Amino acid sequence: MQDIQVVIITGMSGAGKTVATRIFEDLGYFCIDNLPPTLLSKFIDLISDSDSQKLNKLALVMDLRGGTFFDSLFASIDAFNRSEKIKPKILFLDAKDETLVHRYKETRRSHPLSPKSRPIDGIRAERKKLEEVKGLAQYYIDTTDMKPNELRERIVQEFANEATLFRVNLLSFGFKYGLPIDADLVFDVRFLPNPYYVKHMRERTGLDADISEYVLKWSETQQFLAKLMDLLRFMIPQYKREGKRQLVIAIGCTGGKHRSVALTEWIAKNLSRDFPTNVSHRDIERGS
Repeated sequence: MQDIQVVIITGMSGAGKTVATRIFEDLGYFCIDNLPPTLLSKFIDLISDSDSQKLNKLALVMDLRGGTFFDSLFASIDAFNRSEKIKPKILFLDAKDETLVHRYKETRRSHPLSPKSRPIDGIRAERKKLEEVKGLAQYYIDTTDMKPNELRERIVQEFANEATLFRVNLLSFGFKYGLPIDADLVFDVRFLPNPYYVKHMRERTGLDADISEYVLKWSETQQFLAKLMDLLRFMIPQYKREGKRQLVIAIGCTGGKHRSVALTEWIAKNLSRDFPTNVSHRDIERGS
C-alpha cells in the first residue's frame, strides 16, 4: 500500500471550509467536497490500489450537509484507527456564533440546518451535533478573527512541507514576440552588449558556454546582477509572507535567445540555493 496522507476537513458551516479546501489544493492535495463518510473506507482502498503517485495526499470535506450519512463518520474513523491502514487526521474549523451569523448575513445564505428560520438556530443545532467530532480532531482552528491569508499561513504551518510552499519560475523571453502574460516581475536586459552582433555567436544561444561568458563578462552585467539579486532576496520573502504560492520572473532581451537566456540561467542557479526554482526559455527556438 502506498503512503497516503488523509486530512478530513470538518467543522462549523461558515467557518472557512471552502477556503481551506482551496488552500489544500494549492498544497498538492486531491480534494473532495462533501464526501459521504460511508464511502471513506472504499475510496481510500481504491486510491491505495492505484499506481498513481499524484493521489498520495487527500483532503476530504465532510460535514452536516451529508445529513444522516454524517453519523457514520465516527464509525469510519474508528475502523481506521483499529486497523493497520491509513489513519486520517481531522481538521476542525470553528468560529464564534456572532461571527458565523455575520458571515451568513453577508452571503445571504441560509444555514443548512435551518433553511427557513434564523441562522443562529441552525448554528446552535450544528454546534451541538459536532461536539463529538470536535473532540476527535487533532487540529483545531478558530477563524473568528482570521483573514483568508492568515488561515492559509496556519494551514501551511500544519500540513505543508517546505518544498510545496513556494516556487520561483524564471522565464527568458524576447520583447519582439511580446510580453509573457503570466509574469509577475519583468526585467529588461536590452541595455547589455548583444552577442547577436558577433557573427560567430549569432546562431548560438545563451545556453552555450561561450555566449554565457560573453554576456556575463561585462561590468554593467555584474552590477545589474548584484542589484537584481539584492532586490529579489528582499522581495521574494515578502511575496511568501502574503501567501503567494509562486512567482514568475521574466527576463527579456530583443529576441529571447542570447542575453535573457544566459542571465536567466545564472539567476536560477543562484536563487535555487534559497528557493525551489524552475527555468524555461520561451523564445529560444525562434528565428533570430
